[in-house]
Amino acid sequence: MLNGLRQKAIVKPGGVVEICSPELPTGATVEIIVLISPTDQSKSSLTSFIGSAKGSFATPEEVDKFISQERDAWESYS
Repeated sequence: MLNGLRQKAIVKPGGVVEICSPELPTGATVEIIVLISPTDQSKSSLTSFIGSAKGSFATPEEVDKFISQERDAWESYS
């Protein structure tokens, strides 16, 4: 059976991460998984993606203009 241990740590210069716990038996083989918390700079809200994809409209006015043009195009075929 696997036992787990969760700790938070600060990365030291040179990328060193230190884990100390009396629960870790001397000589045991352990598997370390490092999950890096996102920094404030890399956090983006979902609303920041609106209008950023290819083919998207940046403003409501652009949407209205596009719809008007499409309606006009369809009316010319009638």
